[in-house]
Amino acid sequence: MKRLAILGASGHGKVVADAATAGGWSEIKFFDDAWPTLKRVGPWTVAGATNELLEHARDSDGVIVAIGDNEIRMAKLRQISALGAPLVSIVHPAAVISQYAAIGLGSVVFAGAVINAFAKLGAGCIVNTNATIEHDCVLGDGVHVSPGANLGGQVVVGDGTWIGIGASVRHSVSIGDGVVVGSGAAVVNDIVSGQMVVGVPARPMDP
Repeated sequence: MKRLAILGASGHGKVVADAATAGGWSEIKFFDDAWPTLKRVGPWTVAGATNELLEHARDSDGVIVAIGDNEIRMAKLRQISALGAPLVSIVHPAAVISQYAAIGLGSVVFAGAVINAFAKLGAGCIVNTNATIEHDCVLGDGVHVSPGANLGGQVVVGDGTWIGIGASVRHSVSIGDGVVVGSGAAVVNDIVSGQMVVGVPARPMDP
């Protein structure tokens, strides 16, 4: 029996649990700070809040943080990691990942995603449904690539950046830390840290 503890019982958490089930995890328990008000999510039990997970983290074979917000996810990941919890990554069996790609601990890769040769993902990344990460891309920690987004080869993405649904990033572009790329945007030039860009081609939003 493979026992998985998931921190975060939101919609994102449900998809992580579904991917984990498809990948062979047989027993799943959720933990969420809305407990004890929230006691179930779908077919799964919510067994406690963050503190309960921290107290019993070693009772599981694997622990994953399933929180969509990049900043909160990474803070929780660091908190759990500091206590020596058995952190894992979750990869849906319908994802395609090159044997030469590297995926950081605590990351999730959903169905239909493609991660090609020599791409490197940091810790706590999300590669969502049908997203593509081309060859030699380098993603920092806590990056979220949304459903249907496409990164060309040799793209560099900084920590905590969010690539929106259906966005495209031209090959060899560099994107800084904490950037938000709007849905459907086409990024053709480098983006400095902290910006929000939208449109085709993508440009910073007016303040």
